[in-house]
Amino acid sequence: MGRAYEVRKASIQKTGAMKAKLYSTFAKEIYLAAKGNPELESNVALKRVVDKAKKQQVPSDIINRAIDKAKGLGGEDYKEVVYEGFGPGASTLIINTLTDNVNRTVAFVREAFNKVHKSLGVSNSVSYNYDHLAIVSFNSDKEEEIFDSIISEVIEPIDFENEDGIITISVAPSDRNRLKDAIEKVIPNVEYEYDEVGMYAKDKITLEGEDLETFNKLLNMLENIEDVTEVYHNVNLD
Repeated sequence: MGRAYEVRKASIQKTGAMKAKLYSTFAKEIYLAAKGNPELESNVALKRVVDKAKKQQVPSDIINRAIDKAKGLGGEDYKEVVYEGFGPGASTLIINTLTDNVNRTVAFVREAFNKVHKSLGVSNSVSYNYDHLAIVSFNSDKEEEIFDSIISEVIEPIDFENEDGIITISVAPSDRNRLKDAIEKVIPNVEYEYDEVGMYAKDKITLEGEDLETFNKLLNMLENIEDVTEVYHNVNLD
């Protein structure tokens, strides 16, 4: 179950993703991670997302404002909402959103599908064909040491690949933080090229002609919705 394609895709900035949307998305993710515990030193999830934001050059004032909002200093209240839909051919999509107005967000997502004469599905109409995984990727020549460290932490990797010195590991999302701890015991200052929890299609399909054109149009419309944070799908686009 190779994930190399997903990692290569993620190493390139999303098509049409402007800095403003990148900043907005991280602000919402930081806010969610900080709710209930806005202290970086004791909130591992918050520290991880802040580190990711800094690597993407998100300004400190945006990070700090998001944490302040989580402390109750702002009026927003974001929630995560996931939509599932059917595209052209046998294509399927899972759309992750962070929103403070569910009615607005679902209207925008539904409008994108309607414009290409496709439809949203109900919960689990699509997601059963996807794996929910945590995936990390990084450069290293210490494959055996890292594998031993993971096993010693009683973590069972779902996938462990080494392609040209780039190690890619996928685990259950609940094992993500322990996986990174195991890696960082071997490489204390490791730089992750990819570090995500997401939905990955069990099987990919190839679209051609009008179906491919329609799919790309739908994907671009969804990615340009401000509340959309990620779109997962089962289409080969490389």
